[in-house]
Amino acid sequence: MLIQEPDINSEETLIIPDKNFNTANVCIVTGSGTGIGRAVAIAAAKNRLMTVGLDINEEEGRKTQKMARDAGGQMVFIKTDLCRDEEIHHAVQEAAKLGQIKYLANIAGIQHINSVEDFPMEKYDLMQRLMLRAPFLLSKLVIPYMKKSPDHTGVIANMASIHGHICTMNKPVYNITKFGLRGLSQSISAEGNGDIRSFTVSTGFVRTPLAEKQIEAQAEQRGISQDEVVKTVMMGKSRIKDMMTPMETANLFIFGFSSHARYLVGGDLLFDGGCVLTY
Repeated sequence: MLIQEPDINSEETLIIPDKNFNTANVCIVTGSGTGIGRAVAIAAAKNRLMTVGLDINEEEGRKTQKMARDAGGQMVFIKTDLCRDEEIHHAVQEAAKLGQIKYLANIAGIQHINSVEDFPMEKYDLMQRLMLRAPFLLSKLVIPYMKKSPDHTGVIANMASIHGHICTMNKPVYNITKFGLRGLSQSISAEGNGDIRSFTVSTGFVRTPLAEKQIEAQAEQRGISQDEVVKTVMMGKSRIKDMMTPMETANLFIFGFSSHARYLVGGDLLFDGGCVLTY
């Protein structure tokens, strides 16, 4: 395996003193079973938020819950299929029982490598439902709770990508969903009057299982070796030649949630090693 997901070291978590970072406030994190979602859940819990992790993978979600609690935070895992509306409704209702829903991190996602002409429509439908419809529905459901909070504020963060800025070959639906998440964040912010904020995080490749699983498919599609995929496709345009860690990415979510980011209204945190803007 060319990429190995690093251990998520909670000691690398950005800790921000913030009056709203307390266990009375709930932070919902999707995709909390692995990778970036796991790191964001742990980081939110370490920042004293009552964290609610959602994932279809119960075994890995329970591991994340234990990791967050071992790090001194509070986290509850709720097994949730984000492609089923009734399960999303249930998860939000259960999260609301634990405190004031104040933060939402939409991170869950999958990848499929294929050209537009060969892309299977059933995979298109799955990716759209998981990566755009679910974040929209979750946002729709949590905003009323945020408006009812004592200071009437809340923050919704969406995991975008450099593929929300540029499009690479054989990732058409991934590209579409990431551009769509930027549109969702801007739409929420346009209606939020600065009280309900939303933002996106756009990174290059992060050392996660999702990145690792792409290598073989990219090599086959492009007719190059797996080593060449890592060197020329994944990291070729980045000025920094090693991938971000999940916790480095999670720290961007924590900053964006905090009061230090009150002017981050519909904006995008582009941390990509210079890939998009310096070639």
